Amino acid sequence: MIVFHMPGTERLGRVAYELGAPTGEVEIHHFPDGESRVRFIGEVRGQEVALVAELHRPDRKILPLLFAVATARELGARSVGLVVPYLPYMRQDRAFRPGEGVTARQFVSLLSHDLDWLVTVDPHLHRIRSLGEVCRLPAETVHAAPLLAEWIREHVEHPLVVGPDGESHQWVASVAALVGAPHMVMTKRRVSDCRVELTLPPLTRHNGRSPVLVDDIVSSGATMAGAVRALTDAGWPAPACLAVHALFAPGARQLLHAAGAAAVVTTNTVAHASNQVDVGGLLAKGISRRVSQRVRAGIAG
Repeated sequence: MIVFHMPGTERLGRVAYELGAPTGEVEIHHFPDGESRVRFIGEVRGQEVALVAELHRPDRKILPLLFAVATARELGARSVGLVVPYLPYMRQDRAFRPGEGVTARQFVSLLSHDLDWLVTVDPHLHRIRSLGEVCRLPAETVHAAPLLAEWIREHVEHPLVVGPDGESHQWVASVAALVGAPHMVMTKRRVSDCRVELTLPPLTRHNGRSPVLVDDIVSSGATMAGAVRALTDAGWPAPACLAVHALFAPGARQLLHAAGAAAVVTTNTVAHASNQVDVGGLLAKGISRRVSQRVRAGIAG
């Protein structure tokens, strides 16, 4: 196998290190008219190619990625797999208004063309139960909960793991179980894109614990900031805020600190100043499992 890094994924060098695989680069040149050219720097022919791609703010990145996948095929790759730490568009998992499409299904279908497998970290699956429901190629989901739990064990004494809304429950429950700490989830009512109202459940039985807010995505920061204020207004210590994917719209991190967050910590699925947790080892394990299953299927065939 050879691991090729699309631009912007150099921070994930641990992937190839853990696999013991050589690396190459994908060079993307943007012409003045807005079109792109893709070039592989490294041996492709006959190789099991793993493409590591950054798809935060995906609309400008998706076409060069599709060109890279097609180019790897044209250059004679034995197989082409995609390693995409953050898989976008998963929140648009149903048609919310008449005339809309289900973008989660459409986006994964677009990615699937010419690929043999896909590895990602904690896609935002709420009304979709598993990635297999929308993905027609073999996909491996790896979970950051053990890494977030490790951070909490190292940095927080007597934690209480808190989710800002119902959609966060799956991540909160997993992290809390790994830490061996209690957990609870707030009730959210969205007033607008940037304003929410949050209600705390009864917490008196957890007095003396330090709250840690956990969610899979921070984007506008409104929900997490509202959760910080709800806790501190109720007399709880300033919570640490942990998230898997650091999407962070402009001003979102400042919003969290202004609300009173004690710390803001994310994984490096998306490059951001808050990154403290490296998912490279998790991705390498996911790639190994996916390739091993592919090999076994080939032998069985």
